Amino acid sequence: QHQSDQDIETVVQPDISVICDLQKIDRRGCLGAPDLIVEVLSRSTASKDIKDKFEVYEESGVREYWAVGVGDRTVNVFRLDSGGKYRPDQRPYVAGDVIRVGIFNDFSVAVDDIFEGLLEFND
Repeated sequence: QHQSDQDIETVVQPDISVICDLQKIDRRGCLGAPDLIVEVLSRSTASKDIKDKFEVYEESGVREYWAVGVGDRTVNVFRLDSGGKYRPDQRPYVAGDVIRVGIFNDFSVAVDDIFEGLLEFND
């Protein structure tokens, strides 16, 4: 199924996208909602980024959204409920925690590994 550029209303470029349905991918990127998005939030624009992107990802049906806070070294995880609304995990994840990736069975990521990979990240 091919969509013309005029039919595409919202275009975003997340830091990391996980797309399980290969039919959503074409030469321009992903047409439709990825299954998981991870955003690294800039210290200077974190509150605006999380508000704007949260709403776009929720409305688009992204099943899982991780907001990585560089300043406070936390990861907030939001998962779509059966009504299509994001529900946050009970608390932000911090150093020493392990996050279960909800879109896969038996797959987890250590918070320490996320921030180790971001050591070079600057605003």
